[in-house]
Amino acid sequence: MNPFDSPFRVSLGSAVFFLGLVAFTSLPPLVIGASTGAVVVGFRVFLDSLTGEMSASESVLTHIPAAGYYISFSAMAAAVRFRHRMAAPIRAGVVGAALDFFANACELGIRYWMGEPFAFSGQTVIVLWLFAILRSFCVIGVYNMWVTKHVRSLAEARKQELERLIMVSSGLYEEMFYLQKSMALMEDMTRQSYDLYSRLIERKHVEPRVALELAEHIHETKKDMQRIFAGLSKLIGRQSVRGRVPIAELCAMVIRANEKYASLSGKTIAFSYNGHIDLMTDQLYPLLSVLNNLVSNAVEAIEKMGAVTLHARLHGSELIIEVEDTGPGIAADDIAWIFQPGFTTKYDRRGNPSTGIGLTHARDIAQTLGGHLQLVKSEPGQTVFRLAVPTARLLQDTPSAAEMFSDRNADRQGNAVI
Repeated sequence: MNPFDSPFRVSLGSAVFFLGLVAFTSLPPLVIGASTGAVVVGFRVFLDSLTGEMSASESVLTHIPAAGYYISFSAMAAAVRFRHRMAAPIRAGVVGAALDFFANACELGIRYWMGEPFAFSGQTVIVLWLFAILRSFCVIGVYNMWVTKHVRSLAEARKQELERLIMVSSGLYEEMFYLQKSMALMEDMTRQSYDLYSRLIERKHVEPRVALELAEHIHETKKDMQRIFAGLSKLIGRQSVRGRVPIAELCAMVIRANEKYASLSGKTIAFSYNGHIDLMTDQLYPLLSVLNNLVSNAVEAIEKMGAVTLHARLHGSELIIEVEDTGPGIAADDIAWIFQPGFTTKYDRRGNPSTGIGLTHARDIAQTLGGHLQLVKSEPGQTVFRLAVPTARLLQDTPSAAEMFSDRNADRQGNAVI
């Protein structure tokens, strides 16, 4: 539209430019304004060249003031930080109308300065304000409809995710009871096993019923673990972990698990990992058993606040992992006994002692890997355990838990047939 019988025109292209100015927030307003002005002038000159109504130089001089509209609009929008005003639609519409009005006035001023016959009047101001208000509130309306649709889609996605999390939480809540039952049962089995071991060492008479009860408890625990594993696999959506895992990720798994343990125990402990090792292994279960035992012992040793650090490095043909904590340390008289079965300094809330076979078990696992576990330093504020394992052993392939489970079932079925 040419409301003043001059090359000055009003179009919906300005509204599209306005919408792009508020939508493409990754681009600076001046870049959008300058590029839009250049494209508009070039396109109009191209159309004039097709019609042949005027020469190229006349066409450029006629249309170049239009670039002043886009550049001045974007400059004023950047100055008033217009994009930050979109949260209040009415205010944004008023400010946008003012920007449109002054940008149009700027273009008309440039045309007047370049010699185009034009007379400002009250009617001119009214027309400019009318178009400015219409375009501004049209753009604000379209933009807010788009934002509303986007917010609704996000809300729907979050609602579905919340429903999924509620289902997962309810499933985990159910599995928690079975885990608590299994933990109590396993603690009882550990005591019974150690008591049986002590009697056999002392060559005392043992009732066969004791071993049978222990086997029954183990069978019940195995069934609970199978049910829990099936339930968690369904919740998580995957069956098993397969393949090699970097040592750094293995240590991170240990840290994440014991961060939860420390939080559940009401302790503030800072966990960290120090090591740059390009080594992967599938000896996950043995290493997790040893490291979890050492780190959980460190968590239990720290009273309220402290730190636990895992240091990993390669030394010759061995992987060295040291677990350092800021606990009270181990008494000098106890150092010679810490790896002995049954030795413990830990008691539960009812005064029952721990079984004292955790470090013994960890040491035995390290030896099955061809390595060793030792206490290298113990003093108030610093205790360090060192695990050393040959890297050649870590690179050997081991079957997954699912494969071992299926192999055991096959062996049992074969024995049953025999």
